[in-house]
Amino acid sequence: MSEIQNSIQDILDPNFARLLLEAMADGVFTLNDKGKITSWNASMKRITGYTAGEALGNSCMFLNFSQCFSKTCPTGIGQCGIFEHTAVDSKECFLRHKDGHDVSVVKSARAVREENSIKGVVETVTDLTELQKARRKAEEASLRLGERHRFENIIGKSHPMQEVFAALKAVASSEATALIQGESGTGKELAAGAIHYNSERRNNPFVSVNCSALSESLLESELFGHVKGAFTGAVRDRAGRFEDAHGGTLFLDEIGEISPFIQLKLLRVLQEREIERVGESRKRKIDIRIIAATNKDLYGLVKNGGFREDLYYRLKVFPIHLPPLRKRKEDIPLLISDFIHFQNQKTGKQVAGISQSAMRILMDYTWPGNVRELENAIEHAFVLCDGGNMDIFDLPVEIRQFEYQPAALVAPQTILRTLSEKKLTREKLLEILGESEWNKAEAARRVGVSRTAIWKYMKKWDIPLKRP
Repeated sequence: MSEIQNSIQDILDPNFARLLLEAMADGVFTLNDKGKITSWNASMKRITGYTAGEALGNSCMFLNFSQCFSKTCPTGIGQCGIFEHTAVDSKECFLRHKDGHDVSVVKSARAVREENSIKGVVETVTDLTELQKARRKAEEASLRLGERHRFENIIGKSHPMQEVFAALKAVASSEATALIQGESGTGKELAAGAIHYNSERRNNPFVSVNCSALSESLLESELFGHVKGAFTGAVRDRAGRFEDAHGGTLFLDEIGEISPFIQLKLLRVLQEREIERVGESRKRKIDIRIIAATNKDLYGLVKNGGFREDLYYRLKVFPIHLPPLRKRKEDIPLLISDFIHFQNQKTGKQVAGISQSAMRILMDYTWPGNVRELENAIEHAFVLCDGGNMDIFDLPVEIRQFEYQPAALVAPQTILRTLSEKKLTREKLLEILGESEWNKAEAARRVGVSRTAIWKYMKKWDIPLKRP
């Protein structure tokens, strides 16, 4: 008992109270029953610019708080209402700094009573300057994101891309569920963003989920949220991406990778516009637009039983197909010019353009990685190119070798082969990879298939990507 009494006595000790106030990050000051400032901690000096000597004895009027009980700062403590209301909770307002600028703060106040009389007031002030900066950055980022997803920023003058632009504009003006199909690297997320930021939902969230990056259980929790105790590690309630996207758009990338269980749950969401968090039976209404994307043949998956037919038709209300770069090669110079401009801004370099010989190589390359691979190739070239025009030897080696393979230097046993895929075996592929110095692009040319097909065969036959 004596230990408890000693602890209470320590807390009531004036020196302890003074140190406690000085250590607080929030500003704290007190007023007597006449409204005069009687104490002023160090954080108040930091927030307002006024020292304790300048503040003590003044009323809080000199701080020019913009709001007091939903009113402008009154003429005196008798009119401010604190004695009448006895408290004001977390009111966001401004105070006037000593140098004249306004400081965004949250203030709270409590009247101190002793028996039936009021002895004074304690007020706390929380500086919101950093929070306001973060808010402005978020708003600026949102504006930049909207700019990035303008239709004009999807580059292409080819006929296939003009058809894509027309489709994107049409679906953006509607609320239809869209399914974007195309190979990896064709810009499916950029297209989804263009739909959202040019729609009526543009001022609401655009939430993206990569469905292939998470296991079934994690994806369920990520999409639908969970309640505390729903599973091991669920230490608190958590809203899912459906709720995060309320009022806006949810972009489901790699939709072809989701399990039958998640397919069924997604179908119910599309039908009922309701979700249930994991571990909860309560239904929650959601107002979202869904855009899905895949690099797979979704209809082929439906025919093979790998994807629900009813969900497929729910998703492809408005299908959009993004063409691979090899089928719109007239857009390559435009894309290169845009990537050079971007890298010049990013790196501070002054690369003027690209030589004709390098452009010829880029035009002849098949681009299995599509626009993303082209962008990476230009970024690679910027590392090596200091200025002037990018040239052949600034490009990645696999792109250079694709076009330039001197026939006179090739040994007889490495002359191009015309193997069909049916005749290709693991042993033959290992032999070709050895002759090609493990260059997948060169091996693909010798077999007569794409580099992507070589990667798939290597994965299928458990062949390492690098020479053992």
